[in-house]
Amino acid sequence: MGQALSAPSLPEAVPVELSIVVPFYNPGPNLPANIGAVVEALEDTGLSFEVVAVSDGSTDGSAEAIAELPVRQLRRIELPRNMGKGEALRVGLRQGRGEYLGFIDADGDIPARLLPSFIDAVRNGSVDIAVASKRHPDSDVVYPLLRRIYSWGYQQLVRLLFDLEVHDTQTGLKILRREVLEEVLPETFEKRFAFDLELLVLAKLHGFDRVAELPVRIERRFGSTISPSAVTGIIADTLAIWWRLRVRRQYHRRRQQIHTARTAAAPGLESRPPR
Repeated sequence: MGQALSAPSLPEAVPVELSIVVPFYNPGPNLPANIGAVVEALEDTGLSFEVVAVSDGSTDGSAEAIAELPVRQLRRIELPRNMGKGEALRVGLRQGRGEYLGFIDADGDIPARLLPSFIDAVRNGSVDIAVASKRHPDSDVVYPLLRRIYSWGYQQLVRLLFDLEVHDTQTGLKILRREVLEEVLPETFEKRFAFDLELLVLAKLHGFDRVAELPVRIERRFGSTISPSAVTGIIADTLAIWWRLRVRRQYHRRRQQIHTARTAAAPGLESRPPR
């Protein structure tokens, strides 16, 4: 007999309005400055916040380097080995205590100063998720034609498989309401770069379909080539999400299991049934 599934959930919200996760794997010497830029941008919002920096098994001393930062809002998590960006994000988001949660890439290519506009978009109550989009007409990205074709083709595949009206699912800056993550995060499987897509697909399934795509500035020049292994990996992970969703109905079964576990844990409380 299989082991009973517990009901994973985010920790109790505390008087922190915002949690930003910064996943990293051997990012090099610029990480402390990039973390500092995130902290500075969040201080400008006037909100209480925490930065959850998650080392995905880094071996370059970067985790130790940020330990020396005099930032009281910084929390560090170190995974024992490299498990993938998606797993690092899942671990960090599970530890988030804010009313609003999100993440930004650690390499500094997406300027941290963009964070306040994304936070404001979610806090005004009109959207569930704010995502950065390289394909937004107001985005400032040096993006070679071949890379644009790759991106366009991938988003057509996403639209075909999931009927998801998001033009760029993969850029590494997103802000979500806590309610969205509490419903969606326990159902995720992805450990690599399709984690962003999985979040958006599951959010739509739960009825959180108010997504704002906002312009972004990428402060480096994209190369025109993408490694075959990277292309193969993201397509394989994307098809795996489709397989779980449409064929195995694995997300539906996990949702039912989580609902049952939550109901058993609090039998005296009315629990919202899974959608």
